[in-house]
Amino acid sequence: MAHPTQLGFQDAASPIMEELLHFHDHALMAVLLISMLVLYIISVLMFTKLFNTNTIDAQEIEMVWTIMPAIILIVIALPSLRILYLMDEVGDPDITIKAIGHQWYWSYEYSDLPSLNFDSYMTPTHDLDQGGFRLLEVDHRMITPAGMATRMLITAEDVLHSWAVPALGIKTDAIPGRLNQTSFLIAHPGVYYGQCSEICGANHSFMPIVVEALPIKNFFDWAFAQD
Repeated sequence: MAHPTQLGFQDAASPIMEELLHFHDHALMAVLLISMLVLYIISVLMFTKLFNTNTIDAQEIEMVWTIMPAIILIVIALPSLRILYLMDEVGDPDITIKAIGHQWYWSYEYSDLPSLNFDSYMTPTHDLDQGGFRLLEVDHRMITPAGMATRMLITAEDVLHSWAVPALGIKTDAIPGRLNQTSFLIAHPGVYYGQCSEICGANHSFMPIVVEALPIKNFFDWAFAQD
């Protein structure tokens, strides 16, 4: 289970989130090397006794500090563009779920199972089970099958919302009158927490998202039991 209160990124539960974590480490290493180089140059300039007041130009160093940043930007940009393409690719999903944002709760509709739809409200603190997460648990979790490509259709009925689950690498705006889509594939069963990431009003912080991934057989047992 992805712990929603841990420092830093949550553990990746989908291939997209794994790619995002790798890119974070890649970009962080580039920033670290640049920072070390700049600090080294600053320290050398501060403590060196060598100077020359007659220097007019230095074409070699000017070429280096023009070309090197361009190379660094390319090294960072290419993986970033690849991940953006992967995040935008929906492909051929195995199941489609529609999430509708309201003030201040979520509704879910399973397009492949027309009779399956429900509202998801935050569980009040006094109704939480032992060990439940305050402001994060809901009365009806969004159940998905692990190991199957899931497409999310996301919209809103009143104001702007944002459907975000960090462990899955998903954050998609819910806009009234517009249908946005994204997809994910959860690698293993578990429970993954998220929240509305768009300031949508007074109770913005009280419309959490809980995605529970079940083994495929258990998912269909649950879905057929709802009829």
